[in-house]
Amino acid sequence: MPRPRDQAMTEIQQLLHTLGQPEYVHVLLNPLPVYGLTMALIALGVGLVTRSKAVQITGLLLVVSACVAVWPVVEYGEHGYDRVLSMSNNDAQLWLKVHAYRASRFAVVFYVTAAVAAAALVATWKSLRADRMLTLLVLLAAMVSLAVGGWISHAGGQVRHSEFREGPPPHPVEYAPDGD
Repeated sequence: MPRPRDQAMTEIQQLLHTLGQPEYVHVLLNPLPVYGLTMALIALGVGLVTRSKAVQITGLLLVVSACVAVWPVVEYGEHGYDRVLSMSNNDAQLWLKVHAYRASRFAVVFYVTAAVAAAALVATWKSLRADRMLTLLVLLAAMVSLAVGGWISHAGGQVRHSEFREGPPPHPVEYAPDGD
């Protein structure tokens, strides 16, 4: 019978091995943009209603963080694409192609939102008049980014969760990660 210490070491080794698989890291990271933007929207809304600069800054920092998190999510997704494609059935492959297409084409929405949030942070920090208007613009851009993130995530959820699937995607696409 293995000792508990040996079992723990084996599990740690397995975890470290698994963290080397890009598709696993993608699954770990992919909720960050959606959950982060949800928290950011709450903070921004509260900050704007209460006119609290500290809460607005917190919300803006959350927007930047959540939107910048899209970059590693997309990168790890692209690196794990072929492996997930090869282990998927036909419907899942079609959904994976749609998911990857949406992520690669619409990640820019998050980057623009991050840039506007960074500008709003600078304006707030320097107490510029435009800070409130920029923060309202960030609120709108974050809502759009959250909607786009939900749309991308919907297709991603269909890949491994056949219980949510009602057939192939409505608009299948041909997709191969950039550089392939």
